[in-house]
Amino acid sequence: MTGAYWAEYAWLPEGAAAGVLIEVADGRITGVTAGVRAPAGATRLAGLTLPGLANAHSHAFHRGLRGRTQAGRGTFWTWREQMYALAATLTPDTYYALARAVYAEMALTGITCVGEFHYLHHAPGGTPYADPNAMGEALITAAADAGIRITLLDTCYLTGGFDRPLEGTQLRFGDTTADRWAGRVSALRPGEGHVRIGAALHSVRGVPREQLGPVAEWAAAHGAPLHVHLSEQPAENEACLATHGVTPTRLLADAGALGPRTTAVHATHLTPDDIALIGTTRTVTCACPTTERDLADGIGPIRALHEAGSPVSLGSDSHAVIDLFEEARAVELDERLRTRERGHWRAAELLRTAFAHDSLGWPDAGALRVGARADLVTLRTDTIRTAGFTPTTAAETAVFAAGAADVHSVVVDGRAIVADGHHTTVDAGRALTDTLRALA
Repeated sequence: MTGAYWAEYAWLPEGAAAGVLIEVADGRITGVTAGVRAPAGATRLAGLTLPGLANAHSHAFHRGLRGRTQAGRGTFWTWREQMYALAATLTPDTYYALARAVYAEMALTGITCVGEFHYLHHAPGGTPYADPNAMGEALITAAADAGIRITLLDTCYLTGGFDRPLEGTQLRFGDTTADRWAGRVSALRPGEGHVRIGAALHSVRGVPREQLGPVAEWAAAHGAPLHVHLSEQPAENEACLATHGVTPTRLLADAGALGPRTTAVHATHLTPDDIALIGTTRTVTCACPTTERDLADGIGPIRALHEAGSPVSLGSDSHAVIDLFEEARAVELDERLRTRERGHWRAAELLRTAFAHDSLGWPDAGALRVGARADLVTLRTDTIRTAGFTPTTAAETAVFAAGAADVHSVVVDGRAIVADGHHTTVDAGRALTDTLRALA
């Protein structure tokens, strides 16, 4: 966790620089010097070195659906039934095995921190395990063993829809009331320094109006991040209007659930007033374009939200793809499809969305600067995708040309996790194959 790295090129807060010496001690960056030759003993990083990437929205077990739910036709709601079928099979042990492999896959793509939106809490039928947080602890351990940091966004999920009880597999998600949810979450053991505990509201259809406030209050009292699925589907908006007479965004605002510590995930189908509410409260927006297009959700007003004042982060959500470079470019490319115009986002802006750790409770990560966590992700610049790289177009190469396969070195908190394109402790491909076969 102590040493020196010499980057051929590095993305610093002011932009790309050549010949950058990055000194590290106790997992922190202690020195950044550009324009120097590689000193003896420094680890050489050929290519473009970036800060670690933050995956702000993950459902680890959804990785088991890749390549299976894409067959045939359907909607978000038919996909959800396949997701429930997978959720019904998992135990703490199998969830650990799957999550460890998924987090190792994330590490291989340059992700150094994940926000895990965790709602699979209990045994089938809703009976708590002997350790009520066994499933959450499995995720925390899995992240540690894969070498990345985790913000466990423990999710309150109480109803199957407006005025509908949980049923079937959904019973595994529920804690009956927000107070019981809070009691269980408060018993979670943060463990080592790779963990933060946050809160989540599954959605306004998953948490009754009177229970929204207590979850938001718990997050505020603990200084914890608060995340929520918001307006992913028009059906949610229609049902909320029919039941409460307001949009989901307004319902959250009235419950005190919006603000700088809150992240609205998806935020796909919004009114102009919704956009203004999210922006003026500085609520973060988490875009998950590869999932949103895989599920035919639609294209959200991400640029309008940003211009209204909402910081933007990225997530791989259902893991149809795990590639934050693809998520970043999709934010721009989807907007081009929607508007038939180009150039809504600068590449440097999109890169910053991939480095956005604040919404996960890690404000000391996501930049190559003195005092920051020593997270270093290096892209090769001589692959068939990145050939032609120049320092003046470093951001454009990273966002619009590179992909997860171009990552060849990853350092997390000063510790090498990926070297020469291989995970240092986990055979991710074999682990994923074995685990998914066992779950099939």
